[in-house]
Amino acid sequence: MAVGLGVGVALVMLAVAANLLFPQHRLDRLMAAPLPPMAAPALQSDPPADMAAFRAADMARLNGFGWVDRAHGVAHVPIGQAMRQVAREGIPDWPAGGAEQP
Repeated sequence: MAVGLGVGVALVMLAVAANLLFPQHRLDRLMAAPLPPMAAPALQSDPPADMAAFRAADMARLNGFGWVDRAHGVAHVPIGQAMRQVAREGIPDWPAGGAEQP
């Protein structure tokens, strides 16, 4: 009986504390008519065509040359060429492939 009474008192005290700490009822206001107009959402008109254009742009970047940062002399090369170069020359400061393995 005492435990139930204690839980009930604790719940009431928590509700009062929450009302004091977070007085949302003071911030609520009714919006008067007419309500402001809402902008229409920007939806895709043709998702498959948008995805095809996105994929084509990605493939053009993966398979072409271009500048990443011209001021610092950083460029990108086609992915196939980059993989062949890494296979041929390796990566600086990368552990050797034939090292002792457990």
